[in-house]
Amino acid sequence: MSSSLVENISPKGTAGSDVDEMAALAKEKRLRELFREMGSVLVAFSGGVDSTYVAYIANAELGKNALCVTGESASLAVSEREETMRLATQFGLRREVIQTQELEDVNYSANGPSRCYFCKDELYKKLEEVASVREIKFIVDGSTCDDLSDYRPGRAATGKHGVRSPLIEAGMTKAEVRLLSRKVGLPTWDKPASPCLSSRIAYGIPVTIERLSVIDRGEEILRELGFREFRVRHHDSLVRLEISPNEMERALCVEVIDDLARRFRELGFKYVTLDLHGYRSGAMNEVLGQPGRAQH
Repeated sequence: MSSSLVENISPKGTAGSDVDEMAALAKEKRLRELFREMGSVLVAFSGGVDSTYVAYIANAELGKNALCVTGESASLAVSEREETMRLATQFGLRREVIQTQELEDVNYSANGPSRCYFCKDELYKKLEEVASVREIKFIVDGSTCDDLSDYRPGRAATGKHGVRSPLIEAGMTKAEVRLLSRKVGLPTWDKPASPCLSSRIAYGIPVTIERLSVIDRGEEILRELGFREFRVRHHDSLVRLEISPNEMERALCVEVIDDLARRFRELGFKYVTLDLHGYRSGAMNEVLGQPGRAQH
């Protein structure tokens, strides 16, 4: 979550004055119009803030003509898989699951700066097949206007496959999506960003199922300890833990430090480090000199 958003939303979940509610509602009206114009849509549904809001509005406007599809692979955290199932059940979303094989693509597993492109390319190929069989007119994603200024190699795949971004078409920002999600009762409204597990692996270190599994288990350890915003950054034999600045004081307790050191060494890391800058979106891109947030 960006620092500005943290400032604009209180611990009790009250949206700040920086978001114009009337303007946001006008954009939601346009979003609903877009879905009615499209007639039928396949939503790339990850269970995150944006795709959940898109799925909810699409379902409200199109009913059975809105299909939410989740692409599952080793790069999707177990907690995220469970979340998509809960959301679909809670809000009556028509949902399907497909398996993606991005790890079989050496361009992806090599883990270069354009890794996200190959992931999205694989996902959208599979979604195109589903849309064709189901005779669905459009594939849509949850990109917001914020993404246009970020380092997002995956956006190139969106254009290649003709995927539409209705939130961008309606002019919505991430903060507006959070505000509107809260108004309609979506539990994801204040959910921290949670991109795929591969984004935790330092560039140049190959993406493997084993490394993804270790990261998934490591982030579950942090959840068990009560932390909310964090990243487990995999640097081969070294793990770098990023904890939200708001939670750093507790992370620096001797007992917590000892527990983290022990449990992460049990996962196979030789060195367990705590990043004193804390959690910030895009930390892996700092080595590239990129201002954006493709790697979260």
